[in-house]
Amino acid sequence: MSVRVDKWLWSVRVYKTRTMATEACAAGRVKVNGTIAKPATKITNGDRVQATRKDRVVVYEVAAMIDKRVSAARAAECVVDHSPPPPERSPDMVDLPVFARRDRGTGRPTKRDRRKIDKLRGERR
Repeated sequence: MSVRVDKWLWSVRVYKTRTMATEACAAGRVKVNGTIAKPATKITNGDRVQATRKDRVVVYEVAAMIDKRVSAARAAECVVDHSPPPPERSPDMVDLPVFARRDRGTGRPTKRDRRKIDKLRGERR
Protein backbone atom coordinates (compact mmCIF):
# COMPACT_ATOMS: atom_id res chain seq x y z
CA MET A 1 0.00 0.00 0.00
CA SER A 2 1.20 3.52 -0.72
CA VAL A 3 -0.13 6.97 0.17
CA ARG A 4 0.42 10.44 -1.22
CA VAL A 5 3.07 12.31 0.76
CA ASP A 6 0.87 15.38 1.32
CA LYS A 7 -1.93 13.25 2.76
CA TRP A 8 0.49 11.39 5.03
CA LEU A 9 2.10 14.61 6.32
CA TRP A 10 -1.35 15.95 7.17
CA SER A 11 -2.44 12.65 8.73
CA VAL A 12 0.54 12.43 11.10
CA ARG A 13 0.13 16.11 12.04
CA VAL A 14 3.29 17.56 10.54
CA TYR A 15 1.13 20.25 8.93
CA LYS A 16 -2.15 21.58 10.29
CA THR A 17 -4.10 21.32 7.04
CA ARG A 18 -3.76 19.26 3.91
CA THR A 19 -3.56 22.47 1.91
CA MET A 20 -0.51 23.53 3.93
CA ALA A 21 1.10 20.13 3.29
CA THR A 22 0.39 20.41 -0.44
CA GLU A 23 1.81 23.94 -0.58
CA ALA A 24 4.95 22.83 1.28
CA CYS A 25 5.49 20.02 -1.24
CA ALA A 26 4.92 22.36 -4.18
CA ALA A 27 7.41 24.86 -2.71
CA GLY A 28 10.11 22.19 -2.42
CA ARG A 29 10.18 22.04 1.38
CA VAL A 30 9.48 18.29 1.49
CA LYS A 31 11.91 15.55 0.51
CA VAL A 32 11.31 11.82 0.28
CA ASN A 33 14.46 9.70 0.50
CA GLY A 34 16.58 12.75 -0.29
CA THR A 35 14.73 13.95 -3.40
CA ILE A 36 12.29 16.84 -3.57
CA ALA A 37 8.74 15.49 -3.55
CA LYS A 38 5.68 16.68 -5.39
CA PRO A 39 2.37 16.47 -3.49
CA ALA A 40 1.34 13.29 -5.33
CA THR A 41 4.60 11.41 -4.60
CA LYS A 42 3.76 7.97 -3.23
CA ILE A 43 5.44 6.82 -0.03
CA THR A 44 5.63 3.36 1.54
CA ASN A 45 6.80 1.90 4.83
CA GLY A 46 10.46 2.62 5.54
CA ASP A 47 10.71 5.82 3.48
CA ARG A 48 12.36 8.87 5.05
CA VAL A 49 10.38 12.10 4.80
CA GLN A 50 12.10 15.40 5.54
CA ALA A 51 9.89 18.47 5.94
CA THR A 52 10.79 22.06 6.75
CA ARG A 53 8.44 23.87 9.11
CA LYS A 54 9.14 27.50 9.91
CA ASP A 55 12.74 27.45 11.17
CA ARG A 56 12.94 23.74 11.92
CA VAL A 57 13.54 20.59 9.89
CA VAL A 58 11.76 17.39 10.88
CA VAL A 59 12.89 13.98 9.63
CA TYR A 60 10.48 11.07 9.95
CA GLU A 61 10.62 7.47 8.90
CA VAL A 62 7.29 6.04 7.74
CA ALA A 63 6.28 3.28 10.16
CA ALA A 64 2.64 2.87 9.10
CA MET A 65 0.51 4.05 6.22
CA ILE A 66 -2.48 6.23 7.05
CA ASP A 67 -4.39 8.59 4.81
CA LYS A 68 -6.99 9.90 7.24
CA ARG A 69 -6.42 12.21 10.18
CA VAL A 70 -6.42 10.19 13.40
CA SER A 71 -5.78 10.86 17.07
CA ALA A 72 -2.40 12.25 18.09
CA ALA A 73 -1.54 9.01 19.92
CA ARG A 74 -2.29 6.91 16.83
CA ALA A 75 -0.41 9.36 14.58
CA ALA A 76 2.68 9.09 16.82
CA GLU A 77 2.71 5.32 16.24
CA CYS A 78 2.94 5.86 12.48
CA VAL A 79 6.28 7.69 12.53
CA VAL A 80 9.82 7.15 13.79
CA ASP A 81 11.34 10.54 14.58
CA HIS A 82 14.91 11.10 13.35
CA SER A 83 14.79 14.90 13.66
CA PRO A 84 17.82 16.74 14.97
CA PRO A 85 17.27 18.35 18.36
CA PRO A 86 16.03 21.94 18.24
CA PRO A 87 18.77 24.55 18.50
CA GLU A 88 19.44 25.67 22.04
CA ARG A 89 18.51 29.19 22.91
CA SER A 90 21.42 31.45 23.58
CA PRO A 91 21.64 32.86 27.12
CA ASP A 92 21.01 36.41 25.93
CA MET A 93 17.69 35.37 24.33
CA VAL A 94 16.33 34.04 27.62
CA ASP A 95 16.20 37.51 29.18
CA LEU A 96 14.29 39.20 26.38
CA PRO A 97 11.67 41.66 27.58
CA VAL A 98 8.07 40.56 27.45
CA PHE A 99 6.29 42.72 24.92
CA ALA A 100 3.10 44.50 25.80
CA ARG A 101 3.19 43.57 29.46
CA ARG A 102 0.81 45.83 31.29
CA ASP A 103 -0.39 46.03 34.85
CA ARG A 104 -3.76 44.48 35.50
CA GLY A 105 -6.62 46.90 35.50
CA THR A 106 -4.83 49.67 33.60
CA GLY A 107 -7.18 49.28 30.68
CA ARG A 108 -6.59 49.38 27.02
CA PRO A 109 -3.27 50.76 25.67
CA THR A 110 -3.37 54.30 24.37
CA LYS A 111 -2.33 55.13 20.83
CA ARG A 112 1.05 56.26 22.14
CA ASP A 113 1.50 53.01 24.11
CA ARG A 114 0.57 51.00 21.05
CA ARG A 115 3.18 52.77 18.94
CA LYS A 116 5.84 52.05 21.58
CA ILE A 117 4.87 48.39 21.62
CA ASP A 118 5.03 48.19 17.83
CA LYS A 119 8.43 49.90 17.85
CA LEU A 120 9.78 47.33 20.35
CA ARG A 121 8.49 44.47 18.20
CA GLY A 122 9.99 46.01 15.09
CA GLU A 123 6.65 46.26 13.29
CA ARG A 124 5.76 48.92 10.81
CA ARG A 125 2.31 50.16 10.09
